[in-house]
Order: sequence, then C-alpha cells, then structure tokens
Amino acid sequence: MNENILPRPGTALATSKSSKSAKFLALVVFLLLASLLMSGCAGANIPGVSLSVDGQSPQPKQVTSGVQLLVLMTVLSLAPTILILATSFTRIVIVLSMLRSAIGTPSIPPNQVLIGLSLLLTFFIMAPIYKQIDANAIQPYLNEQIDQDTAITQALKPIREFMFQQTREKDIQLFLELGHEAPPKTLDDIPTLSLFPAFVISELRTAFTMGFVIYIPFLVIDLVVSSILLSMGMMMLPPSLVSLPFKLLLFVMVDGWYLIVHSLVLSFTGG
Repeated sequence: MNENILPRPGTALATSKSSKSAKFLALVVFLLLASLLMSGCAGANIPGVSLSVDGQSPQPKQVTSGVQLLVLMTVLSLAPTILILATSFTRIVIVLSMLRSAIGTPSIPPNQVLIGLSLLLTFFIMAPIYKQIDANAIQPYLNEQIDQDTAITQALKPIREFMFQQTREKDIQLFLELGHEAPPKTLDDIPTLSLFPAFVISELRTAFTMGFVIYIPFLVIDLVVSSILLSMGMMMLPPSLVSLPFKLLLFVMVDGWYLIVHSLVLSFTGG
C-alpha cells in the first residue's frame, strides 16, 4: 500500500464495537492455533475439560475462567474462515487451482494435495507474524504480564500490518465509504471491520492477475496444436489430448513448481 498517501500508525485511538469484536476473534483464533501447535510440538499434556454441577457457589475467578473457555470453544468454529481469509491462503490456493486448470488436468494434483500445499505455504509465510504475536501477546498474556485488552491490541498489530501491505488503498476506501466511516488520518483510524474485506478482495484481484499470467504459455500451446491439427485435417482429434503432453513437458522442463512457489512466496515477502 502507498505509504505516502496513508501515514504510519501513530497513537492508538478508540475503536468501534465492531472493530473490537473483529480484534477479539482474530486474537482468539491465533491463541488457539498457537497453543495447540506449541503443545503438540513440545509434547505437553493438554488438560482435560470437565463439566459438573455443584451446590456450593464457586469463586468468581472460576466462573470467569469457565465462561472464557466456553466462549473460546464457541469462537473456534470461526477459525477455518479466519485462517482462510486473513492469511495468504486465499491467493495461494486460487493460483494453484488456476495452474491446474491451465495445464488441463482438473483432478491432478488432487484437491487434498493442493489444499495441503497451500496450508504449508501459508504457515511458512505467516510464521514471522506468528512469532511476533507469540512474543508480544500470547506469552505475556499466558504469564499474566498483560491483560486481555492489551493482548488483543498487541496481537492485532502484526496482522493489520500484514493486511495493509497486501491491500490496495482503493479497496480500503470502498469499504470505508460503504460503512460510512470518517476519512482516516492515520492507519489506526481504519477499523479492522473495513480492512478485513478490503484485504480479501485485494487478494482475489492479485490471485487472478497471477493466474492470467500463468495461463498465457499454456494457451499458446493449445493454439499451436489446434492450428496444426486443423491444417492436417484431423478435426476429429481433440486438441487437448495432443497438447496435454506438451504442456506437461514444458512445465517440467522449466521447473514449474519451483517457479510458482517462488513467485507466490516473494509476492508476500517482497524479498
């Protein structure tokens, strides 16, 4: 995004209720995913959860912890949506799907392989952001060094920064106008509720642009093969049947998977 048009984040300003809700959902998802990954890698035991009814009145702290756990388990159902839309997953899976269509193999690689590769690349690209969230929000919050509101604010900063880097100003302006928001003076003035959908449509535009570039060489092969078959009078032979081996050969010779993955990762990191 053009930094000359919108200045760098300044002092924190009060956000709307909808923006706070979006912040809470984003932090909850990252807290849950981070806790599961860390516990699985370290071999730690996940504590069990039990539900019981006691006649004695529990302590207020115990009631608060139980309610928080119930809220976290409820919000967990939104984790797949946030993981797909708030990360690099959308662009990656669309580009890989368009690559498969351009080659002419709608079922190879299978959907499981395509989704798995997209998730792996997403985790790789989002790893630096997760490290910032873990160091600035998750660990201090788990160690009771900061409160929940501060943890949410600290966790959302790297996510918003990532979204700003990949989002066009035009898309942000669209949702600010649709939401009847005041013109922002700083990046902190832009609510997450407007930034989130702007980021999604920017990712869709970028993915389709990359897919169009990928389609061109395979389209040229299809046109050449069709012209040759037509000139030879072999109109009954499907051109896709003849062009498929040549497209596969071209893709393998240029080391296509390396080029595609390299381009996708650099499109986010800018390295």
